[in-house]
Amino acid sequence: MAGFRALAEQVRNPRLAATQRRTALRKCLERFAPYGHRATWHHLCTRAGIATQDREPDPERLVAALAELEEARALWLSYEAEFAARRRREKHDGIRQPDATADWHRRTWGGRDIVSCASPQRHPTARLAVVLRSMIVAMESGRPRRDCPVCGGTRFAWRPEPAGRPADRTALGPVCAGCGVVAPASVLTSEALTAAARSGGARVYSAA
Repeated sequence: MAGFRALAEQVRNPRLAATQRRTALRKCLERFAPYGHRATWHHLCTRAGIATQDREPDPERLVAALAELEEARALWLSYEAEFAARRRREKHDGIRQPDATADWHRRTWGGRDIVSCASPQRHPTARLAVVLRSMIVAMESGRPRRDCPVCGGTRFAWRPEPAGRPADRTALGPVCAGCGVVAPASVLTSEALTAAARSGGARVYSAA
C-alpha cells in the first residue's frame, strides 16, 4: 500500500490523468485527514475551488489542495515527535499518569479526526495548519476556556447520538456554532459544557 509521500508524488505527476491524480489525493486522506475524511475533502475542495464530485478537476487546483494538506501534516508530525519525546522524559521521571492532552493525542494518533467536525459540509474556513496550531495551543495550555479554540465563538450545542444507528464517537460532544468543530471537552469550562448540554444538538445540526 502506497504511503502519503508516494501518493503526493502521484498528485503532482503531470504524466497522470486528472482522474488518477484526484484519486491519489483522496487516498492521501486515508493517511492524514484532520477533520475526518469527508470533511477534510470538502474543506480542501472548497479552498482550492474544486467541485467535490468533479472527476477531472484542474490539476493545478489539486496540487494547491495537496500543498495545504502537506503543510498541516508537517505541523502535526512535528508535534507528534515533540509530544512523544516529552512523554518519554515524563515516564523517565516517574510521571506515568497521562493528562487530558495525552488522552486527546492518543485518540488522534496518525492524524485522523484531530479536529472533528459534526458535519462534512461544516468546518473552519482557515487553512488546516492554522486550525491545527490553534487546537494544539489550546490543548497544551491546560486552561479550560469559554470560547472555541479555533474560531473564538462562544455558542456550543451538544451533538447527540444519532437514533437507531451506532454513533461516530469523535463527532459527539460540544459543537461550535461558529465553525462546526467538536471541541474536546477538556478545553472548555464546566459552564460552557453545561450550556452546550442544555441547548442540545438540534439547534446547530440535525442528527444526519
